[in-house]
Amino acid sequence: MSGHSKWANIKHKKEKTDAQRAKIFTKIGKEISIAVKEGGGDPNSNSKLRDLIQKAKSNNVPNDNIERIIKKAQGSTSETYEEVVYEGYGPAGIAVIVETTTDNRNRTAGNVRSYFSKYHGNLGQVGCVGYLFADKGVIVISNEDGDVDEDKLMEVALEAGAEDFSAEDDIFEIYTEPDDLYAVKESLEAEGYEIASAEKTKIASNYVTLEGEEDIKFMNLLIEHLEDDDDVMNVYHNWENCD
Repeated sequence: MSGHSKWANIKHKKEKTDAQRAKIFTKIGKEISIAVKEGGGDPNSNSKLRDLIQKAKSNNVPNDNIERIIKKAQGSTSETYEEVVYEGYGPAGIAVIVETTTDNRNRTAGNVRSYFSKYHGNLGQVGCVGYLFADKGVIVISNEDGDVDEDKLMEVALEAGAEDFSAEDDIFEIYTEPDDLYAVKESLEAEGYEIASAEKTKIASNYVTLEGEEDIKFMNLLIEHLEDDDDVMNVYHNWENCD
């Protein structure tokens, strides 16, 4: 599964400005609200909430904020969010999946459709590109200081339940089944490894390189505008050159 590292995207997310970081907090808050309304506010019995709390912490959301969101969701009946997934094609047929959380399906659908249309893509039916992606957990460990032994890390990761491992430059990526992500992460932390990122994601079965400058420009714009939309939680695609 090596050769298609998404570390550039993850690192980019980590280096957001304060305003962008606040937007990330808001988006995760929506996801937590949905999880609480669906399965209750106890992470011990609500695995989805437990995963989202881990996600919030990995994005440096303060514990007080997390607790406040959970309490608000438990007591609120006014805010109703739903999760809606859109699939489509970017320039030159690049496969794109957009995960959203919205309190107004018409607004979100209109915005997403507009982005695809404006930036030389088109929105498709659900399922049109989903089969090209697999759900995975990805744990990233940086070796910028050069003090991580690759063979030892791979051994520890596989023993902890990881299913694949890749090394590229000074970055190690450990792949898991989605449900095993946080158990593997905790095992690695217990061995003293510092985790740069641990996220559930979608990995494409193959990646496409864009050659035309215009296609590259419009693909960048499509991703940028989707990610900036308050209703959009995640954007996945099979574009190879996405730095």
